[in-house]
Amino acid sequence: MNMHDERLYKKIKNAVGRAIADYGLVRDGDRIAVAVSGGKDSYTLLHILEELRKRAPIRFELFAITIDSGYPGYRSDIIAQHLRDHGIRHHVESTDHYRIIAEKRRPGSSYCSICARLKRGTLYTLAQQFGCNKLALGHHLDDFIETLLLNQFFVGSLKAMAPGMLADNEVTTVIRPLVYVAESDIIRFSSDSNFPIVCCCCPACGQADQQRKRMKNLLSDLEKVIPHVKQSLLRALANVQPRHLLDKKLYSVPGGSVGSVPPTP
Repeated sequence: MNMHDERLYKKIKNAVGRAIADYGLVRDGDRIAVAVSGGKDSYTLLHILEELRKRAPIRFELFAITIDSGYPGYRSDIIAQHLRDHGIRHHVESTDHYRIIAEKRRPGSSYCSICARLKRGTLYTLAQQFGCNKLALGHHLDDFIETLLLNQFFVGSLKAMAPGMLADNEVTTVIRPLVYVAESDIIRFSSDSNFPIVCCCCPACGQADQQRKRMKNLLSDLEKVIPHVKQSLLRALANVQPRHLLDKKLYSVPGGSVGSVPPTP
């Protein structure tokens, strides 16, 4: 790497290390399954975690898992070769998700939502099968912010993602160590690293979710006049002021009822 690339590498590595420290994402003795799809985000996550693992004062293991959903043309072999070349233990799971999606998907509905649910369930199962107590996913800073806005604009809910949380199976802890890393930095890092990017080959590949695309465009426009808007929104997720929200559950006090106004401190 040249000096510019080295600065970018350190920037991403430090951001991941800070997220791990802030949210306790990795602990001594962890065995972490890393979901590797062949995209820029999962490659970046895996390689940064591997570098941190080599230098960490604690001991933890990484195990890469790739889900082959059965889409024609998906080159899981390229991913597997890349992982072998870097000495990373891995497993490629072949599934019939494509057939299931073709049978169950409603006409006009998104491939991505049902595909993600199927993949997530398989990842939970495989994490347990290979003795992993945690599952690392490649969601980055932009994903967190876009999800926050999507939930506010289209769902009417004030939520985004959690950097670490117990999964629905109540066994596997899902972690997202790229929470502080901007997508633009991942794009540059992935290009500089010459990662062998593999398209998922689903029929919707390359067709961004329209609602999420709107959020990306909105944020891009806002950045022109508020350069640090993404960082500010991310900080807002860590600076919640419950007393200034409208959730009625927050107004339930001992001896009162939902809707009771809490006493002023």
